[in-house]
Amino acid sequence: MTVHPSVLLIDDDVVATFALKSMLTDAGYPVESASDGLAGLRMALTGRYRIIITDWMMPELPGVELCKKVRQANLPHYVYTILLSQRSRSADVVEGLNSGADDYLTKPITQGELMAKLRGAERMLSLITRDVTIFSLAKLAESRDPDTGAHLERVRHNARVLAEELRTMPDFEAQIDDEFIRLLFLTAPLHDIGKVGIPDIILLKPDRLSDEEFEVMKSHTTIGANTLEAALQAHPGALYLQMARDIALTHHERFDGTGYPLGLKGTAIPLSGRIVAVADVYDALTSRRVYKSAYTHEVAQAIILEQRGRQFDPDVVEAFLSREREFRRIKEQFSDDNCTYQPTAGPLHCAA
Repeated sequence: MTVHPSVLLIDDDVVATFALKSMLTDAGYPVESASDGLAGLRMALTGRYRIIITDWMMPELPGVELCKKVRQANLPHYVYTILLSQRSRSADVVEGLNSGADDYLTKPITQGELMAKLRGAERMLSLITRDVTIFSLAKLAESRDPDTGAHLERVRHNARVLAEELRTMPDFEAQIDDEFIRLLFLTAPLHDIGKVGIPDIILLKPDRLSDEEFEVMKSHTTIGANTLEAALQAHPGALYLQMARDIALTHHERFDGTGYPLGLKGTAIPLSGRIVAVADVYDALTSRRVYKSAYTHEVAQAIILEQRGRQFDPDVVEAFLSREREFRRIKEQFSDDNCTYQPTAGPLHCAA
């Protein structure tokens, strides 16, 4: 039996509401309704609904404003919104989508058209659920280390900022597109997934590791890559698993070829690994650990600059310098004091 996500229908037209509600109920969707925008917003903010279908023109609060407020709300999960309207001009569609709506339906609506839109909504929600699952797996591995806090969240945002800046450089136009950035944001938190296989006596040691212990610690790269490779063999078309494997394996490689585990050099290191290397090290430098205090942004910046062309890809360092203000913002927004892990409400909750 197919279980459909819950739907909130918001429309001040009683006849239209009855017709749409009947279509949704007949298709097996659990649905509740509201007759004006403010009542609908109050219901939406409870977090009980995964899909919202709202009319544009309504008393109290228009649908476009409702979509904006839903997007701005700190809800525990993503809510897919479909805007209804009799307006069909392309400018109206653009305005509606810019308000935060995911899709647009022009009245009058047929059941076939509505069902097609809902299938698209469910596909999107299933992808988002996959993303949350992947992040939760990474968080499970990281939870063995009590000092890392919101590290995963910061690394994924830092990596996305770097990729967005690199995309503006001519040498990377052909390598970085929207899909690359989306997959990088999704998979960057898996960079240290292999640490789940490192013994606690080494992983949590507060002192400097011995040479033998460091060799064991270095194996988290191959443990993680092998785990993700096994998953990739079962799902060979999953691009996100390919990128996750590459990141897990190569985020400790060095641009000059002296890194581990393979000693790759320069652009032989996958671009995703080169990006995550800077994102990860910046956050490690500016975070407190059992063996060190947090460095300031200025100190971390100086260390990264010193390692340009040695540990780090010079182009990625250039991207970091261009967007360093955003690194500061991410550090503040996702500070360990601001963020808590809530397994029942999504991977991470951070105060506004």
